[in-house]
Amino acid sequence: MKTVACVIQDGFAPFEFGVACEAFGLDRSEDGVPNFDFRVVAPRAGVVESKVGFSVNVENDLAFAYEADLVVFCPIPSAYWSRIDPLLIALARDAVERGAWVMSVCSGSFILAAAGVLDGRRSTTHWMYAHRMAEMYPRIEIDPDVLFVQDGRIITSAGTAAGIDACLHLLRIELGAELTNRIAKRMVVPPQRDGGQAQYVDRPLPVHASDSLAAVADWAVQHLREELSVDQLASRALMSPRTFARRFKAEFGATPAAWLVRQRIIHAQRMLEGTDWGLERIAEECGFGSAAVLRQGFSRVLDTTPTAYRARFTTAA
Repeated sequence: MKTVACVIQDGFAPFEFGVACEAFGLDRSEDGVPNFDFRVVAPRAGVVESKVGFSVNVENDLAFAYEADLVVFCPIPSAYWSRIDPLLIALARDAVERGAWVMSVCSGSFILAAAGVLDGRRSTTHWMYAHRMAEMYPRIEIDPDVLFVQDGRIITSAGTAAGIDACLHLLRIELGAELTNRIAKRMVVPPQRDGGQAQYVDRPLPVHASDSLAAVADWAVQHLREELSVDQLASRALMSPRTFARRFKAEFGATPAAWLVRQRIIHAQRMLEGTDWGLERIAEECGFGSAAVLRQGFSRVLDTTPTAYRARFTTAA
């Protein structure tokens, strides 16, 4: 993936637009991250109004997007959902047909839906808009409870910060875990929130810092090699297992077991990229116990094998 087109139109949302610019448009060569040829495009070059009272001057029409390796569709106002610009519909269809990566953030999914490229596919959008999309496009399998969905080379994400997660997910596929972690560190965001996590949680922020389970989660990440159980983690949090599991799901948007599997996969990715260790040793270091269990985790979560992943992303001498 070398070229990225970010598509906006009148009424675009500044935050989600900024997410795409931050993820794919900045020069991070000093961190060893390859740069993308990133361009903002619009159905018609010129002034494009945002939804909050300012405008940007877009120099490029959609011509560049027809050759881009990734086309990102930013959110569009609800007033446009039932009358999507035909130019955007044509672009979405072309990008999917030629096998480019296609990503929508929040209500940008309505462009893909109108183009018919989501028919028969699993996708998501902001949870507040999911019911409307289901009514308008009954052939789409819409999951309103997740951060993002990848179906083939199409990625749809929920609103606002979920766009960051979707971008990092794609960067991890293209660049590997180590370089993506460098990008996340510069962005000052968590390097990985699994797409299957909830769009919203019961307690997005703890009332008191001491009320958060972050310290227990940090401890778990440092002890992935060990056999961690909900009972053990609950004990460290001074809670009953049932209360801990409920509170953990509310704070992190995933069960402790699912969260631990994801952390172990991330740890394994980094070791596959940066060491020449065998699979048995990596599996032991990550807490999987055996290479067979490691392979099962990779197949289920990443849809690939550890060996294939290493062949693509290894940086070990």
